Amino acid sequence: MAVGQVLGDPTAVAARVDGRLVDLTVRLEHDATVEPVSFDSEEGRDVYWHSASHLMAQAVKQLYPNAKVTIGPAVPEGFYYDFDVEKPFTEADLAKIEERMYELAKQKIPIVHKFLSRKDAIEMFEARGETYKLELIEGIPDESISVYEQDDFVDLCRGPHVTSTGKIKAVKLLSVAGAYWHADEKNRMLSRVYGVAFPSKELLKEYLDRLEEAKRRDHRKLGPALDLFSFHEEAGAGLAFWHPKGTTVRRLIQQYWDKEHLAAGYQLVLTPHIARAGLWETSGHLDYYAENMYLLEVENEQYVLKPMNCPGHMLIYRTKVHSYRDLPLRMGEWGTVYRRERSGVLHGMMRVRGFTQDDAHIFCTPEQVEDEVFGVVSLSVKMLRAFGFEKFKVDLSVRDPKNVGKYLGTDEQWSLGEQALVRALERTGLPYKRAEGEAVFYGPKIDIKLLDSLGREWQCPTCQFDFNEGKRFDLYYMGQDGQHHPVYLVHRTVLGGIERFMGILVEHFAGAFPVWLAPVQARVLSVTDAESGYAREVGQKLQAAGVRVETDVKSDKISLKVSEAERQKIPFMLVVGGREAAQGAVSVRRHGKGNLGVATLEATLAQIKEENNVPG
Repeated sequence: MAVGQVLGDPTAVAARVDGRLVDLTVRLEHDATVEPVSFDSEEGRDVYWHSASHLMAQAVKQLYPNAKVTIGPAVPEGFYYDFDVEKPFTEADLAKIEERMYELAKQKIPIVHKFLSRKDAIEMFEARGETYKLELIEGIPDESISVYEQDDFVDLCRGPHVTSTGKIKAVKLLSVAGAYWHADEKNRMLSRVYGVAFPSKELLKEYLDRLEEAKRRDHRKLGPALDLFSFHEEAGAGLAFWHPKGTTVRRLIQQYWDKEHLAAGYQLVLTPHIARAGLWETSGHLDYYAENMYLLEVENEQYVLKPMNCPGHMLIYRTKVHSYRDLPLRMGEWGTVYRRERSGVLHGMMRVRGFTQDDAHIFCTPEQVEDEVFGVVSLSVKMLRAFGFEKFKVDLSVRDPKNVGKYLGTDEQWSLGEQALVRALERTGLPYKRAEGEAVFYGPKIDIKLLDSLGREWQCPTCQFDFNEGKRFDLYYMGQDGQHHPVYLVHRTVLGGIERFMGILVEHFAGAFPVWLAPVQARVLSVTDAESGYAREVGQKLQAAGVRVETDVKSDKISLKVSEAERQKIPFMLVVGGREAAQGAVSVRRHGKGNLGVATLEATLAQIKEENNVPG
């Protein structure tokens, strides 16, 4: 009997049989634990969207027979497929492809999993002229090749997939972009089509509405419009320029970060932006990360613009001998780093070439690891909540138990690290997902993803246990026994890169920052030239009271002044006309709430201070 028949669940798109993700058409040959996997789950969406990518590829091959197919994975927000075509697809082409996808879905074509011999698979894809598939087969070591077939379309794939094209109910092709084969600029440029699919038209509409809202909140538009930051091609791609208002927000973020970290026992340091290449040989980055580093020649010697802050902190630790009584030592830095990102992956403030990390390293004994990790996670959640984020997803990334040889460190070290991270997470009470095989090569880690106001996930805090760096730099502490002991290291960030965090904040708040973060908290607006003197007086009093204020005494109509202040998303607009000047008052308008009426300056100042609730 097939798994789908056993389940009898119409919402299932796949199943788990004894923990293994499979097609619903797989036959059960023995007693097993069978669980449905629906679209509501992350795994279910991956199956559904991967199936939709195959449906799109089938539609493309029918409409454009000369197109060559490459790969088409599911991604966090849908799917894409890369095609080698003579001319890049246009918006009109996407409409035709989408229409054909609906036609194929209505036909309810069975999606069949097959295994072919290597020889048969090669012959089949050769006959179809699918050279990219032949290249992919070369990288598959197995003699049995897994493919999925739906009528006239066959694709290399391990699956699983939905049972038929009829399961794809609602589709939208979103955009087309260029992409190099294997992300290598030396290879041919392909046409990448992005799309999304849902089990109902209602769900698709909800998604498209969210997408429109996301476009409205796009930090790449709001940032320049609100005079926060800009990018300039003449200076180079991926390099952000912070304007006065953006710098104010950045300074407020850093001041809060500094206060919380000093209170948590961190010591703040600064390290150079450039260092000799030999330092990066010691750290191992030059061997494994050179393609993402900027290398410079200085007086016939090679230097590096630092891509991360770790080695600098190692050198500071090594300047003196540390006793076990000195530990834990928590060292934090707002460290600016530079990474040689490809131009094709740059994306506003979210992906840049120069950025500043809220980096920190904790040097501790093995017994202290759990408490330090607990402290990092607790501090991360506290700070993110202060910035208006309440929902989180947590991943515990551990090594692949079937391939332990690719990781540094002993079994004992990995056991200590993993158990310490697990216990720390359990103490926080945060639910988490265990991700086997997702650990970095030098130790297990915790990743915290925040959910913004649109429900989108953003990776910010990370906490990594490291067996590698301390050993490379010969870092140790003097134990109670008077002997040298290797120091244990915890790498961590809370906000990540401040450029990226700024982009997230702009989109989370749609540019309307809470009062404590707003670069301009109030703007005084004169109705006519006659009130300009009183408007300036009000502005001076607010400034003296610590309010970030601007005064607009231009001769424009008051409606235009209010409209501009609203567009700039300034929290408080204080309108002063003849009546307000005579009474020594202001007419208060609140962004997003409208007119609040006339109030004394003292009452208005009290209201601003009440809303200026700086965390902590």
